[in-house]
This record gives sequence, C-alpha cells and structure tokens, in this order.
Amino acid sequence: MDFARQAEVVGRIRSDLEGLTGARIRVRANMGRSKIVEREGVLMQTHPALFVVEVQEKRERKARASYQYVDVLTGTVELTHPESGDSLFPWMN
Repeated sequence: MDFARQAEVVGRIRSDLEGLTGARIRVRANMGRSKIVEREGVLMQTHPALFVVEVQEKRERKARASYQYVDVLTGTVELTHPESGDSLFPWMN
C-alpha cells in the first residue's frame, strides 16, 4: 500500500471514529512480547494523530488510554462493538 493510500485510510478511520465519540467500544491492543490487552470503554476524543478511550479500572477508577490511527491500519489495535463483537471498520477487511 503506497503512502497516499495509507493516508487516505487513516483519514477515513479518523472520520469514522469522530462520528462515534461518546460511544462504547472494545479495544484489543497488541503490546508486543505476546502481551495483548483487551479493554472496553468510551471513545472520549479524537485528535489529528490519535484517539482517547476512557476505560473503567478496578475499584471504580477510570483511566484514559490513547491509541494511534496508524495502529488500527496495521492491525496492532483492533476496535469492535462491545455487544456484537463486529469490527468498527468492516470496509478494511
């Protein structure tokens, strides 16, 4: 995939996520060294290069995690609907 195509896809991921601000999503992130983190939370903000998800931690604490759109493009981060488990970006498959 050339750079122009990658930039186009990243832009589409960002615009799709902007429309989901405030919605619950499930995040599955490959953190390297066989460590995979799965979280469910609310999409709080979108920024030019990343998006922020607020997740419920233990003992009623809330934490914020940020992820890059490029990580969604490469498959390092997968975003799905929490109830159905369907991908938020079926057009990428």
